[in-house]
Amino acid sequence: MTPREKININSKRRFRVLIAPLDWGLGHTTRCLPIIKVFQRMGAEIVVACNENQAHLLLREIPGLQVTHINGYGLNYSRSKWMMWIRIIFQIPKILTAIKREKSWLISFLKGERFDLILSDNRFGLRHPSVYSIFLTHQLRIRVPVSSWLENQLQKLNYRFINLFNECWIPDFEGNPNLAGELSHPRQLPQPKLRYLGALSRFAEKNLLNEGHPELAILISGPEPQRTIFENLLINELMDFNGTAVVVRGLPTESRNKEGFRNISFFNHLAAAELNELLGNCKFVICRSGYTSIMDIIALRKKSILIPTPGQTEQEYLANYLMEKNWCINFHQKNFSLQKALAYAQDFAYADLHQFKMDQFEIVIQDFMQEQFKEILQPDASREN
Repeated sequence: MTPREKININSKRRFRVLIAPLDWGLGHTTRCLPIIKVFQRMGAEIVVACNENQAHLLLREIPGLQVTHINGYGLNYSRSKWMMWIRIIFQIPKILTAIKREKSWLISFLKGERFDLILSDNRFGLRHPSVYSIFLTHQLRIRVPVSSWLENQLQKLNYRFINLFNECWIPDFEGNPNLAGELSHPRQLPQPKLRYLGALSRFAEKNLLNEGHPELAILISGPEPQRTIFENLLINELMDFNGTAVVVRGLPTESRNKEGFRNISFFNHLAAAELNELLGNCKFVICRSGYTSIMDIIALRKKSILIPTPGQTEQEYLANYLMEKNWCINFHQKNFSLQKALAYAQDFAYADLHQFKMDQFEIVIQDFMQEQFKEILQPDASREN
């Protein structure tokens, strides 16, 4: 059987997978959707451990998906760029307590449930010695402002947890070019087997259809209070914008949409198919430089304007890294001008993004299943190769 052959699970009982995405924003949740669908196509039963906001999004995308509640980390973020990392560092004991809590939750949960596989997206406590456990992350190295010593210490702590898992899956390309630079390709690697999945996105490229489609698609995302700060900044800039724009606010549990003005429309949330249509047919995407947003932009081959969350060094690094490659434009939130950003974007020499192959992750998952669970697999003759 070749790696590209479609396979399904041939077992007397359902092959069960527990997936647990981190609750810091919705990016971890949405990037798990392609993985969930691959396992579902193979015939696996999926259960997702998540909070209410995550469950709301998941069930809109995959009705009938099994979800079970698990508490989040509950971190507090700062309005100030310079206080962001100080506040996070002082909350490390809170993070370690949350890791112990989710580990206890898993032990208790598995007393009444049986799973063959656990996939944890950046939740360090979601592993079990009796279940094959995988850690999903694009950050093998965590960027910290100013202090390389502190960055090294955080990497050691990061690896201490990752090394407890059977494997580590990285949503990036293994060689060059890649999307996350030294975050996903550090000099020192963790001990478990690594699999580079390629980019994960629920979207597919669309042809540009100018007529009847907005010039700008603006995606608001991330934790509070910066999500609201970002939204208010862009609304203020749109007051003087004469074109058409759609703003997606990243609030999936809110039912009443914000009232628009002139040619500006607001949606609290859009389902994947609607968002795919919007992003695929706009001229420019404006959003944070969160990694899931970046993977979506790559999948759609879109011209983008990225505005990193102040103080989030990962987003600042990614935006700078991608702009060096001419894959995006990077603007700081402070003193951001929509007019200046669009003028710059009109003349910017965006590089072609078609060099990235977007179906790699499915092949990698099939390879994994062949290696670890070959005895329960068979070719699926009903599907095309």
